[in-house]
This record gives sequence, structure tokens and C-alpha cells, in this order.
Amino acid sequence: MFAISSLRRELRSTLQLAGPIVAAQLAFISMGFVDTVMVGRLGPDALAGVALGHTVFFFFGTVGMGTIRAVGPMVSQAVGARDPVVASRSVRQGLWLCLCLGILIFGFLSILRPILVWSGQNEVAVDGAMSYLRAARWGVLPFLGFAGLRSFVEGLSRPLPVTVITLIGVGLNVAANELLMFGHWGLPALGLSGTGWATTIVFNALFGALSGFVHRVRPFSEYDIFRRFRRPDRAYLGELLRIGGPMGVSRGIESSLFLVTTVMMGTLGTTALAAHQVALQCAAFTFMVPLGIGMAGTVRVGQAAGRNDAASARRAGGVAMGLATVFMAITATVFVTFPRPIVGLYLDLSAPKNADVIALAVRLLGVAAIFQMFDGLQVAAHGALQGLKDTRVPMGVALVTYWGIGLTTGYYWGVTAGSPEGLWWGLVVGLAAAAVLLVGRFHRRVEPAVRTVATTSEASTVQIPDEGPVSTVQADTDAR
Repeated sequence: MFAISSLRRELRSTLQLAGPIVAAQLAFISMGFVDTVMVGRLGPDALAGVALGHTVFFFFGTVGMGTIRAVGPMVSQAVGARDPVVASRSVRQGLWLCLCLGILIFGFLSILRPILVWSGQNEVAVDGAMSYLRAARWGVLPFLGFAGLRSFVEGLSRPLPVTVITLIGVGLNVAANELLMFGHWGLPALGLSGTGWATTIVFNALFGALSGFVHRVRPFSEYDIFRRFRRPDRAYLGELLRIGGPMGVSRGIESSLFLVTTVMMGTLGTTALAAHQVALQCAAFTFMVPLGIGMAGTVRVGQAAGRNDAASARRAGGVAMGLATVFMAITATVFVTFPRPIVGLYLDLSAPKNADVIALAVRLLGVAAIFQMFDGLQVAAHGALQGLKDTRVPMGVALVTYWGIGLTTGYYWGVTAGSPEGLWWGLVVGLAAAAVLLVGRFHRRVEPAVRTVATTSEASTVQIPDEGPVSTVQADTDAR
């Protein structure tokens, strides 16, 4: 009876935490959708340019954001241990890391044009992409800063402010695009460059709003994040990179997997590529839910590990993985039961010219139904392991299973055999392998990882006199 009661409490706590995180994720990806729709009014050349620019910007942004999210497990474990000094210092050093990564990414985006031309991209698309990137690059630093503060807020189990701010950002994105792309109220019409400046404005606004909230509103203000801001600390930055570096690389491996898969699908013809895009968009949308659940799992597992409670850490990870799998099983059923209406959201079902694409997209949705169940499970397992600060081996698992197994199998079953479905089945095999290995590793690593946290806590006494005292913070770790 006690076990069932504990499981129910964990389920409720995870859902309360995951709900706002999922909403923020969906709001965030909707900004890219809004950009694409509005740029479409400028014509196909502009659309190609923003597609290329978006892909590049958010690939590097995703890698940087994955690295910065190391702040999350560090804060959540500190919260579980009731150690606000370590929590606040982790966030401050995380912001220094944001600055370093932001400068690197900014510099790379500034010299990207020759690389895009060398890669064989259409010159018109390259011109459009660089028009976008020359403006959007100024938003990289606040984008990463927002990710760092978001990890702090979510690490305290208080994700709602991020959700509200992000939703407001979606509206600001629409308004800024309209004003700067097409010119209103005396402003010049900047076209693709206007979209880039809108991106920069929105990310600066998001970072500014969340910074102000963290600085002024309790309980966040009690951590004094922006007071007594110390110089960079090599030890803390090294710890952040030790945890976050593999997280960022893992995100890059996953993002590049689908990019390469799309390129490979293009070799099978335009019908295959169009159908693939429909199925991939559907899977990407539903993926936001288990991704948010996995992020909630990071917080719940981290807090349990911080208070040296291995049983609660195991339960938190199990609940996150179970929730992700159940949700994906439900959406898989929808994919299999209503494939044509889903495809009809993207294509006119009554148009004869779409018949071949529709037929293939329906078949790919059937494969995607199985694909996404493993995808949801593996991303939740990734999140649970991150709560234990276990990131290097999962990075290796991602590399071997995504590229070594998934992409290789997909190439032989898909490209070599001339089968679009075969390419997707290869992804299924790779993600299934990742899910099995990551779930197994989590269950093996819970007790050793929690013992390591306990040993570290007992061995260290945090004395930081030049930072001054941090307010007594009674963090809500939901240890009930």
C-alpha cells in the first residue's frame, strides 16, 4: 500500500512538473513554424533561404543549449541536498559558460558562407540564409542565457514562469516578423534579414524577462543569482563541461541523424522526400511530450539523488519512462487508426497529383508509430540519467545506436534496397537499441550514482566568503 501511495505521489509530481515544460517546448518550436509560414509570403527563394538558415542556427543552438542544460542536474541535486549556495553558484558559472559558447557560435555563424558554398548549396539559398544569420547571430547569447536560467527555474520544480514567458514570446515573434519583414509604421521592409532581427529581438526579450523574474520574484530571488557575481571558476566550469559537453554532443548526434536521413531519403525521389517530411513532422510534434517528461525526470531524479534517496530516484526515473512510453503508445494508436486524416493536415487528399505521396506517407506513419514508442522511451531514459549526472556513456550509446546501428541499417534497408519504409525501419532498430541500453544503464547506475553524491556531499564543505551569504531557501523538493 505504501509503495502504491509513493508511486501515485511521484506520478502526480512528475505530471505537474512536465505539463508546463511540455507547453514551453511546443511554444518554442512554434516560433520556427511561424517564421516558415510568414517567410513563405516572400516567395520560394526566401523560403529556401530561411530553411537553410534555420537549420544551421538551431543545430548549433541545440548543441549549445544541450551543453548549458548541465545547470539542471547540478541545481536539482543541490536543491535535494538543501544547499542553495551550490545551486546559485552553479547558475552563475553556467552563465559564464553561456558567454563562452555564445562567442564561439557567433564567430562560426559569421564565417559560415564559404562553408555553405563549398558544401554545394544553391547560391540563392546561401544568400538568403546569410541574410537571416547575420541578424539572428546576435540572438545566440541570450538564447543560451535563457536556456541556463530555464534550467535553474525548472530545477526548483517551478517551470510555469518559463511557459508564460515563452508563450508571450510567440506573440512577440509574430509581431516582430510582420513589422520587420514587410515594413509597417515607417519601418523599412527588411525581408529575410527582418526575420533574423525578429529572432534576435525575441530571444533578448525572453532572456531579459526571465532574468528580471529570477532577480525579483521569490523563491528565485533568494538565490541572489545576479548579486555578488563572481569571476569564472575553473573547477565549476570544468564540472559543467564534464556533464554538459556530452549532453550537447548527444543533442547534435540526434539532430544530425534526422538531417542525414532526410538527405538520404532525397536520393529516393521527391515523392519519398515529401512523404518522409510529413511523417517526420508528425513524429517531431509528438516527441515534444516525452522530451518534456524526460526533462521533468532529470529534475525529479536529481532532487532525489541530492537528498541521497536511491529508492525515490529509481521511482522518479521509472515513472518518467513509463509516462513517456504510455503517451507514445496512445499517439501510435492514433497514427495507425487515422493515418489519412493526419496526412490530410499537410496535403490535399482529393488532389490526384498527391496520391502517391499520400499512400507512402500513410505507410510511413505506420512505421513511425513503432519508431516513436522507442524514441519516447530513450529520451526519457536520457533525462533520468542526466539527473544522476551520467552523460558520457549515454553519449557513446547515442553515437553507436543512432549512427552505427540506425543509420547504417537504414542505408542498407532503405537507400540500397530503394525502400523509403526500409530507411525508417533502420531508425526503429537504432532507437530500440538505444532505449534498451539506456534503460538498463539507469537501473544499474542508480545506487552507485546516489552513493557518489552522498560521498561528495560529506567530503565537501562549501565556504565561499567572497560571494557572501545566500538567503535561507526552503526549496520545494517534494520529498513527501
